[in-house]
Amino acid sequence: MDNLERERKVVFEEKISLLHERLQQMGNLVEESIALSIEALKSQDLELARKVIDGDDVIDDLEHVIEDKIIEFIATQQPMAKDLRRVATLFKMINDLERMADYATSIARITLRIADQPLIKPLVDIPRMAILSQKMVKQALDAYVREDVELAIAVGKDDDEVDKLFGQIFRELLTIMMENPKTITQATHLLFVGRWLERISDHATNIAEEVIFLVTGEKRNLNE
Repeated sequence: MDNLERERKVVFEEKISLLHERLQQMGNLVEESIALSIEALKSQDLELARKVIDGDDVIDDLEHVIEDKIIEFIATQQPMAKDLRRVATLFKMINDLERMADYATSIARITLRIADQPLIKPLVDIPRMAILSQKMVKQALDAYVREDVELAIAVGKDDDEVDKLFGQIFRELLTIMMENPKTITQATHLLFVGRWLERISDHATNIAEEVIFLVTGEKRNLNE
């Protein structure tokens, strides 16, 4: 490898590293948004809910910054083969992260709607879903940066647990609604919260599947 080629490789890796740093920044914000949205719901904290809603604009702006950086990277570095797949995967990932942030924002908006009402039940499984979802987001991003297939597969296993928790929430809230029709409105809102957490975990699983394809070239469905 001559000096010019070596220098190009160094620049290439530096730019990839910067993209990964931006990705991690976006992922951290999404994880925080999920956590704060559920904390706001549990404590019926309007200020915290509004913080989540306002923070969605920051995440959207960061998505656009990363998109611009990716386009610039492709134009200037002209990645080929696996490196091109790597960057294409990054494009898909930031879209998944943006959708997760939207779901967290939707949860925060539910808090604004029901904050003047006592909760119809203590929230137990919903926070568990949120913790698992945050874990899946972190693992999926780590799997991408490390190109770790086993870690990506672990994300899919956690998704199964999230689905089970949502099933429990659905059955419990349905029973509460049948026993007391006055709870239907709030119970429906809480069902949406569970559904949105499930969707967040699905997006994390999407990222994990992209990681597996990036590393192995194999399309794998982790939701089977």
